[in-house]
Amino acid sequence: MASVTVRNLPDEVHRALRVRAAQHGRSTEAEIRDILEIAARPPLRIKLGSLLASIAREAGGLTDEEVEQINQLRDKTPAEPMRFDD
Repeated sequence: MASVTVRNLPDEVHRALRVRAAQHGRSTEAEIRDILEIAARPPLRIKLGSLLASIAREAGGLTDEEVEQINQLRDKTPAEPMRFDD
C-alpha cells in the first residue's frame, strides 16, 4: 500500500482534521484516508453507460419496437482476435 507525506500543512487545518476525526471516532490518519478516498473516487461518479441511458431518456427514449429493430440489425458475429503476424 502506498504512503503519502503532506508537508507544510497549516496548523489550523491539522487541528480541524483532528476534531473531525474525533467526531467520527477514528484516528486523524483514518480520517484523512477517508477524505482522500471520497475526493478521488466520488460515489456519485457517472459511468458511461448511465450517462448514455440518461441522454436517451431525455431525448425521448426508444420504443420496444425500435429496440427490437436495432437488435435485429446488429451484427452478432463474435469478434475475431487481432492478429499481428503476416
